[in-house]
Amino acid sequence: MSTHTLPEVVADPVVTSALAADLTAAGFTVDGVDALWGADAAEALHRGNRVPALRALAARDTSPLGTLATLFVLGLPVARTAADAAFPSVRVDELVRAGIVRVEEVDAPDVDAVDDADLVRPAVDLRPYAFVDDAGAGSWWIVSDLGELALGAALDEEHVLGIGGATTTLSGLQVPVPVRRVLDLGTGCGIQAMHARRFADQVVATDISRRALDIARFNAELNGLDGIEFRLGSLFEPVAGERFDRIVSNPPFVITPRTEGVPSYEYRDGGMVGDALVETVLRGLADHLEPGGTAQLLGNWEHHWGVDGLDRVRGWFADTDLDVWVVERERQDPNRYAETWIRDGGTKPGTPTFDRLVGAWLDDFQERRVIGVGFGYVVVRKPRTGGPAALRRFERVPETLGSNPAGLGATVARVLDAAEWLAAHDDVALATAHLRVAGDVTEERFYWPGNDDPTVMTLVQGGGFGRRVDADTALAAFVGACDGELSVAAIVGALAQITGVDEQALAADLLPAARELVLDGLLSPA
Repeated sequence: MSTHTLPEVVADPVVTSALAADLTAAGFTVDGVDALWGADAAEALHRGNRVPALRALAARDTSPLGTLATLFVLGLPVARTAADAAFPSVRVDELVRAGIVRVEEVDAPDVDAVDDADLVRPAVDLRPYAFVDDAGAGSWWIVSDLGELALGAALDEEHVLGIGGATTTLSGLQVPVPVRRVLDLGTGCGIQAMHARRFADQVVATDISRRALDIARFNAELNGLDGIEFRLGSLFEPVAGERFDRIVSNPPFVITPRTEGVPSYEYRDGGMVGDALVETVLRGLADHLEPGGTAQLLGNWEHHWGVDGLDRVRGWFADTDLDVWVVERERQDPNRYAETWIRDGGTKPGTPTFDRLVGAWLDDFQERRVIGVGFGYVVVRKPRTGGPAALRRFERVPETLGSNPAGLGATVARVLDAAEWLAAHDDVALATAHLRVAGDVTEERFYWPGNDDPTVMTLVQGGGFGRRVDADTALAAFVGACDGELSVAAIVGALAQITGVDEQALAADLLPAARELVLDGLLSPA
């Protein structure tokens, strides 16, 4: 565990407003910082190597942007005089009181002015963040706790995480449809609540960590966002009896041994055995969703000896009428899973502590007969009426996704709408419907040399999940004819006449395939 003392972060509107002005004046943006040291140095930073960035800064004159980047992105101290120049509005002393920086007096008797010898060190991580969603491009500044690179040590158990891969995955998964109220369960630094606010009148952000709520509140203030209410408490306790139009959550889903001597980080460890916390969250959704309300979450689930992980998740929803779509994007064996999360906490491989922690993880998995851990997305909707669920889909999609610059949120919305439409259309109604092929669908054909007829035909989705659907001649022809002009029945009848096959037999083959293509977004009601 780190011995670094975590500062109290105070969201004073006067301070955050002045800080925002200084960050803006300095050009402290993603593009500005990347241009400061170049693309190669930026890539090296993502790998935990800050030497190229330091070399690039050394070749430049001191500037407010360089000072901010050194302080908050690289996590290194700067001279007090440089810090004063970078913060003309907010002033360094105010940032100290807000818990953003700290001043370290240096014993330098050869320096006339004491302030010239002082160093200003970052107390938190503060960096620019840029994104694109269905509302357009945006940018914020996000405060979180200092990472392993800046600390030079393992993280504190109360560490508040900043922007990571899971962050952008979940923010992109949020359905971009305007609603009244959204719940961000386990808000952390507040980033999901901020994204949710772009499509909601009000957001309630909860967390068991008071420190996380302080940082989340600071981030909302710093970026001028209102309409977010912060509440302290575990899971659904702070919103007991309340319902929401949308719930988003990146819960502390990491499976950590409940063993003495194994660190438990608030931002990732739920304090329950195995995947019980994810199960608890998923089972609680029905009581807190309005009719028609949706939820988008990330999670881990265990694969036990003889029991598939997706089957276990399916069982968690067995007694509900919710529409459910679970996508497993990755599965790790116990060794890889343990190594991933031990390194995530800042413990380096090859050390006695690392070896001891790996042993604790593997002992726990062996005792509970865990043979793997799945990671993926969970999408839920509460039906508008009391009817049966329209969607129950549990699948693995390990392939590369399609092109989704604004994330998968629009795809999620389309799938939910398609499932509702399909549930309302039996085969008779489907036959009278008019379908249109999506604009991002192409067809691949492969031929044996010298053959006129293709040996393989594949429908390829350019966006969404990048689905690839093997098609025979009839299905390829059917999809090609779906331009919204003819009904499904008319297309099937024409194909039957052209190919000389029985129309009912052809319909029996094509209608189920058409349903899958509508659900996946390759076809849509005209």
